[in-house]
Amino acid sequence: MAAMTTIPGVDLAILDWLLEPEDRGVRHLALRDLLRLDPADPELVAARAAAMGTDPIASILAAQRPEGYWVKPGAGYGPKYSGTTWQVVFLEQLGADGDDPRVRAACDYLIGHTQSTSGGFGYKAGERVPPPSTVVHCLNGNLVRALVRLGWAADPRVQRAIVWEAEAVTGEGNMHFNAATPGRGFRCGVNGGEPCGWGAAKGLLGLAAVPSALRTPAVERAIALGVEFLLSVDPSTAMYPMSAGNTSPNSSWFKLGFPLGYVADVLQVLEALVEAGAAGDPRLARAVEWLLGQRDRDGRWRNRYSYAGKLVKDIDRQGQPSKWVTLRACRVLRAVGEAKAPL
Repeated sequence: MAAMTTIPGVDLAILDWLLEPEDRGVRHLALRDLLRLDPADPELVAARAAAMGTDPIASILAAQRPEGYWVKPGAGYGPKYSGTTWQVVFLEQLGADGDDPRVRAACDYLIGHTQSTSGGFGYKAGERVPPPSTVVHCLNGNLVRALVRLGWAADPRVQRAIVWEAEAVTGEGNMHFNAATPGRGFRCGVNGGEPCGWGAAKGLLGLAAVPSALRTPAVERAIALGVEFLLSVDPSTAMYPMSAGNTSPNSSWFKLGFPLGYVADVLQVLEALVEAGAAGDPRLARAVEWLLGQRDRDGRWRNRYSYAGKLVKDIDRQGQPSKWVTLRACRVLRAVGEAKAPL
């Protein structure tokens, strides 16, 4: 067992719960992200190997075809949420080892079949590649983040997707806006052409994952714009622009869940903001207060958006206390706590 230590914002009883050995995937990520063990630490290396050999990661990889895809060849957005696109996104969220040959095969297959001629990742396949008109912030951001964190940040093809994301946000470069992405600043055709909060959260998470050494000035500008957009309203209200006829946010904003597809929740906005360096911004205060108010009597968070019955392997029971959602919350609370701690 790793030596326990005080972690800003995280109750030690909750940390003990997350580190229980029977839940190997959560334990691995708690050691990595909360205790922040060195990547070469033997305990972390063993925990990652254990997570790879047990569910849900083991069942996801067992369903993979030898060519690297899931269910059917092609771009992999469908079927939701068992196609190739989703498995790569979920494997990263589950802490899969990017050096595993099966994971590498999945990433390589996905890039080769999901990247449009614009550089961004598209949600619908054409003859060989998706058309540029199917690239949207939520999907491209999800896949940029997953591929970067699985070890593909320096791949020229992933760099093209990063460029697409940054230029779509800033309006710079040779962006060719279309019905799906009709303008700069997270605009989305699905959201009536208005800037999309879900897309902004995913896009910012993707750009924030890019290592600082690989960030261009355009990426830095896009990150700054993403932070300002997500903080342009109180994140706890999720009152981001909506398509005509809608006067209140989608209820999914307030249902904390795991894993995360194209839907975002208030917690994911907080995740994006702290990863983008805004953990100390006072405008996060009400959203953090809201997050703390979502705990049950034991100080745990429930999974209210579990995708149960839609995944290759179910991860949580709907509405039950969730180590995965609690881990998400604790990551944010640690970052906020550290930002408040005196030097």
